[in-house]
Amino acid sequence: MQNLKYLSAYPTALQDKVRRLIAEQQLGAYLDERYPNRHAVQTDRALYDYCADLKREFIRNGPQIDKVVYDSKLDVLRHALGLHTTISRVQGSRLKSKKEIRIASLFRDTAPEFLRMIVVHELAHLKESEHNKAFYRLCEFMQPGYHQTEFDLRLYLTHRDLTRGTPG
Repeated sequence: MQNLKYLSAYPTALQDKVRRLIAEQQLGAYLDERYPNRHAVQTDRALYDYCADLKREFIRNGPQIDKVVYDSKLDVLRHALGLHTTISRVQGSRLKSKKEIRIASLFRDTAPEFLRMIVVHELAHLKESEHNKAFYRLCEFMQPGYHQTEFDLRLYLTHRDLTRGTPG
């Protein structure tokens, strides 16, 4: 039986459907049909602008983002796809705080919906630190269909592991 590490929190019946798609070698075709396009946000500068535009549209009064970058070490070292951090430094008698968002480099070559989903997720943490109902409401507000996209991203990661030979 195929271990589906990205889908372990989902119901068994749904996992069985995914196992069937894998067994029939249809998971890749499903994803290609549903997400045929790739985005053009390839540089850290373009990613910063992309995040800033979304923040401006949905979280106007949130804290300023100082840095947004693709991070090639996130996926492997931290088992994370995105990361938001606050770095505080003392400068004279003041405490300066900088907000950073790091997005796993694997998102350079994905569907635009997947990049938006991970950016929306990290931006939502500017308002809600916990993964609670308010957090997911904000995610759904910024990206209608957020939950389906998150599920499909988990399918994409499963497919990616299978095609790279990584145990699923």
